[in-house]
Amino acid sequence: MCSSARNRGGVQRVEGKLRASVEKGDYYEAHQMYRTLFFRYMSQAKHAEAKELMYNGALLFFSYNQQNSAADLSMLVLEVLEKSESKVEDDILEQLAKLFSQMDQNSPERVAFVSRALKWSTGGSGKLGHPKLHQLLAITLWKEQNYSESRYHFLHSSDGEGCALMLVEYSASRGFRSEVDMFVAQAVLQFLCLKNKNSASVVFSTYTEKHPSIEKGPPFVQPLLNFIWFLLLAVDGGKLTVFTVLCEQYQPSLKRDPMYNDYLDRIGQLFFGVPPKQSPSYGGLLGNLLNSLMGSGEEDDVAEEAQEDSSPIELD
Repeated sequence: MCSSARNRGGVQRVEGKLRASVEKGDYYEAHQMYRTLFFRYMSQAKHAEAKELMYNGALLFFSYNQQNSAADLSMLVLEVLEKSESKVEDDILEQLAKLFSQMDQNSPERVAFVSRALKWSTGGSGKLGHPKLHQLLAITLWKEQNYSESRYHFLHSSDGEGCALMLVEYSASRGFRSEVDMFVAQAVLQFLCLKNKNSASVVFSTYTEKHPSIEKGPPFVQPLLNFIWFLLLAVDGGKLTVFTVLCEQYQPSLKRDPMYNDYLDRIGQLFFGVPPKQSPSYGGLLGNLLNSLMGSGEEDDVAEEAQEDSSPIELD
């Protein structure tokens, strides 16, 4: 306890000196001193002190609009987490999301930071990233009105409600009135392709309830919304005949987007035991899309499982 208190006091004294340098405008000197202290702390295995110093330093540089120095210290925060094999905890994810929110929206450093943060959040396994971190990133991007990127991260979170509210705003501000049903249909189908049945249901119910251009249902005025409603019921039932008839009856609506039938092929395999078409893995446009949704390594896993087992394909 005494040692911890002394270390904390030492960090505070160092931070005070560094803050004074930044406030005087000696940005380069302060940045180099942060880096020197980082490597000193790491060599002494003082991981908690190193992370705290780099995190607070990054926020300080951000407050003075020193983007490059702030981004560099942000990456050092990740380096501490990686090398110390820190456990994933909500407070750390919130710190990472805060650093992300302060970065220049168009900087390459931001792309590198989020990629590395997501990788750390899943133990470096190459999987998709922690759902909580995806949710926090999605909310930040939503506030920035970067709806397409926000949508991607919501798909990998468990926040169906947040995704729906973002899509309502996205549709109202950027979409045509005739496409209000398509915004939610795509999200539901992609959630189902990721085997996230609960979020698929929540995003549909919340979106159709909250969107000002959708009359109360079900049933709905828009046939595509009725299809999605029936599809969610069919997924719960798992009967292939129901799924097949449903897809046949709503073909006119499904032709509005050429991707719908590809998503439904996938959903048929996952929930209704439909065997894969010819090859167990997807190529072309759908393959690229699914890879972006699921992470590049998971299609190979899917292919191996399909060869070993004729049961519905697993994605995670």
